[in-house]
Amino acid sequence: MQFAKTATAAALLLAAATGAAWAEYPERPIQLIVPWGAGGGTDAVGRLLGAEIQKELGVPVNVVNRTGGSGVVGHSAIANAEADGYTIGIMTIEIDMMHWQGLTELTYEDFDILAIVNADPGGVMVSADSGFDSVEALLESIKSEPAGTYKASGTGQGGIWHVGLAGWLLSEDLAPDHVTFVPSQGAAPGLTDMVAGGVDIIPSSLAEGRSMIDAGRVTALASMSAERQEAFPDVPTLAESTGSDWTVAVWRSVAAPAGLPDEVKTKLMDAIETAYNSDEYQTFMQDRGFGLRWARGDDARDIVAADDAAFGEVMKQAGLAAE
Repeated sequence: MQFAKTATAAALLLAAATGAAWAEYPERPIQLIVPWGAGGGTDAVGRLLGAEIQKELGVPVNVVNRTGGSGVVGHSAIANAEADGYTIGIMTIEIDMMHWQGLTELTYEDFDILAIVNADPGGVMVSADSGFDSVEALLESIKSEPAGTYKASGTGQGGIWHVGLAGWLLSEDLAPDHVTFVPSQGAAPGLTDMVAGGVDIIPSSLAEGRSMIDAGRVTALASMSAERQEAFPDVPTLAESTGSDWTVAVWRSVAAPAGLPDEVKTKLMDAIETAYNSDEYQTFMQDRGFGLRWARGDDARDIVAADDAAFGEVMKQAGLAAE
């Protein structure tokens, strides 16, 4: 009798173990962390992607906003989760800047980067009544005037568009602080300040200035991209206009803690690619003026790594990197 009980128990354990081995990911809800606040662009992209991934994988994808620390809190929550595929998140370009600023030791190497799903190049925008109709004319004036004559804004101190401006100035053989940067809470208040005469230049993405450009209040002089943007075909690149080789874009990616099992990683990347190609996602991004960019796995990681190195060099030269 005792042998029978032991045999039965062993059989149950074997069945449980076999069942666990056969269980196919995912079996339960997935958490998608957004490191920025509800209602913003990253939150909107994350929620739409989450809904499309949910359709593909057949389990709930619950979006959770984890804000604070200039993105450190949310990115840390993604990186420090268990690498089992049940916690993923929207990793933004700030991951390539936070550690240079000394805000965290976290870098892109702490993640499995699954895909880049969006990129919006920076641009050079001025008020429509500035008198400038080309970036060449603006640059000539900047070079002819003393340092500090012109002011720019569009993000916080050391933020992406501050780095974007510094990189452009360096590429034009100017000191990275030749144009004074005035910190703001983002591109929208920066644009409002520019139209009111408080600053002269906004180097943020053209997508962020689209409504004011369409309203005739802001003039887009150049795009910090390798090619002209599809949404702004009449706006030349810096390379076309001044010969500058500087390019910069804010991107959003989907990432997970480093160390995902290969089969889980592949399944997630496949689901994200299906979500990216869905009519819902494509239409949403185009309607909002967001740039579409797809890179998967190692290709995405290469882009993130290259930006990390480039930003580090610019931030050091601009005095924005921690000692």
